[in-house]
Amino acid sequence: MSSVIAKPVMRGLLAKRLRLHLAVAFTLSIACAGAFKVAVGDSRKKAYADFYKKYDAMKSFEAMRDAGIFESVKPRK
Repeated sequence: MSSVIAKPVMRGLLAKRLRLHLAVAFTLSIACAGAFKVAVGDSRKKAYADFYKKYDAMKSFEAMRDAGIFESVKPRK
């Protein structure tokens, strides 16, 4: 006894699969963006804030001036 295999439904198949794939892609992209923000963005923002809490621009300028980096400023003797 042979059974008859039903024909696959082809009408609307692309639209149905596209909706599913777009929803999955959108969800994954939002999740990856959030993970990147938490893992990289927040830690980088904290590192910059910590650096500039202790940063003294005049002290840095004087160190570079004494090292002779600037051509327009003479080093102190």
